[in-house]
Amino acid sequence: MFNYHTKVLKASKESVKLAGELIRNGEIVGIPTETVYGLGGNALDPASSKKIYEAKGRPSDNPLIVHITDFSQVDELVSEVPDLAKKCAEIFCPGPLTMIMPKNDKIPYETSGGLDTVGIRIPSDKTARAIIQAAGVPVAAPSANLSGSPSPTEAIHVYNDMNGRIPLIIDGEHSAVGVESTVISFEKNGIRILRPGFISPEDLTEVTQNVIVDDGVIHMIDNNTKVSSPGMKYRHYSPKADVIIIDGSLENYNKFICEKADVDDWCMVFDGDVISVPNKVIYYGKNSTDQAVNLFSVLRQLDELGVKRAYARCPEKTGVGLAVYNRLLRAAAFQVIKV
Repeated sequence: MFNYHTKVLKASKESVKLAGELIRNGEIVGIPTETVYGLGGNALDPASSKKIYEAKGRPSDNPLIVHITDFSQVDELVSEVPDLAKKCAEIFCPGPLTMIMPKNDKIPYETSGGLDTVGIRIPSDKTARAIIQAAGVPVAAPSANLSGSPSPTEAIHVYNDMNGRIPLIIDGEHSAVGVESTVISFEKNGIRILRPGFISPEDLTEVTQNVIVDDGVIHMIDNNTKVSSPGMKYRHYSPKADVIIIDGSLENYNKFICEKADVDDWCMVFDGDVISVPNKVIYYGKNSTDQAVNLFSVLRQLDELGVKRAYARCPEKTGVGLAVYNRLLRAAAFQVIKV
């Protein structure tokens, strides 16, 4: 089914031009963004969107986010632009924010996951923007990983998942943010967060005080439920290792590991944590911002190291920490032990 000789090229004028041509002609390309690497295809072409789903092994009702370079282009893709969306764009775009709006007929249902809405994002990453401009079309770009596995924050992650499945990966070095964009929808005079990201609930209060965090952010959603944002259902961000979140103080975490963990289990803790355990330790950041950058790389490292089970210290649940917690919850299949 897939028989590409996948090339990895450093970001340059020539490679950006090639990426744009491939996307414009219906191919799929691994592209860097400030959040995670994306699997980019022509958002207006149903066949391209189908290729994205096939390459990822992604359920076709899991909507794709459409990337553009300027908010003025939104009018060409949606039937209505809420006033709050305009305010969000003024403050947060370009950047790691996806806004859900009613789509128009230009966006095929293959791209929107069968929904009448579409998520629109304006990335800030210079290479991503250059590729979209070179393509000359809006670019649908979910994370460039096999569906369910940790998202890619480096070109090598994309290569490991997509070698032979796509013709080209553009290497733009490590993603600056490290977790996918914040996804929001609009209702009455409020904003609903469907997927947390670097732009936090606290940040969005600059636009409106009526900011609601959807229950699906920290609770499991039935796979039969229709959702308007990716990352809300299905298995996500998961390594092969069994990850379990330990929610409590460092002292109680340490006590739990000493009393309950097997000697072959690993500890996934914060930089600077001092623990006295016989287990091996891997660190994923000293604060929420660092943890967002490092999380997916560390989850992939667990598999590279052959880890069978890892106990992760629970991150903060506010600010960027909410995004880290959301991703870690899904990586752990919602296994949380309070100590």
